[in-house]
Amino acid sequence: MKLIIGLGNPGVQYKNNRHNAGHMVIDELQPSTRIRGLIIKKSDSFMNNSGFFVKKQLSKYPSVSTSDLYIIHDDLDIPLGAFKIQFGKGPKGHNGIINIEEKLGTCDFWRVRVGVENRMKNEELRIKGEEYVLQDFTEEEKIILNGVIKQICNQLAL
Repeated sequence: MKLIIGLGNPGVQYKNNRHNAGHMVIDELQPSTRIRGLIIKKSDSFMNNSGFFVKKQLSKYPSVSTSDLYIIHDDLDIPLGAFKIQFGKGPKGHNGIINIEEKLGTCDFWRVRVGVENRMKNEELRIKGEEYVLQDFTEEEKIILNGVIKQICNQLAL
């Protein structure tokens, strides 16, 4: 049994933000909930408080251990169009992951890191990360992201 949780901020105003890449993957994966052994959830808390939601979900499903937990989230260390699925890696500065590790007391879970980095390379013109992730994806970026989301869904449904 896998517990798959997509992180993001609640509310329509955040729906298309880069920070909501985890929610976007869940929206695509949701029709696959009939696949046996997958529990699919979308966080209902703000990103920096994700640990409360994740801990609550784990308590609802006592047969699921953290080694069967998959957290899907945006990642500025990965370019748009790429993703990584890794186990037991640290938060790399992602506040949602930091909060989850604090609440669970472990980093022994799967991270599905969805690349959202598409900023200008020039540091002087570059938007700060915390501002950038709260901006909506452009139409061109959505096309790239949709391709990545399909790849992620195929891997998670295995």
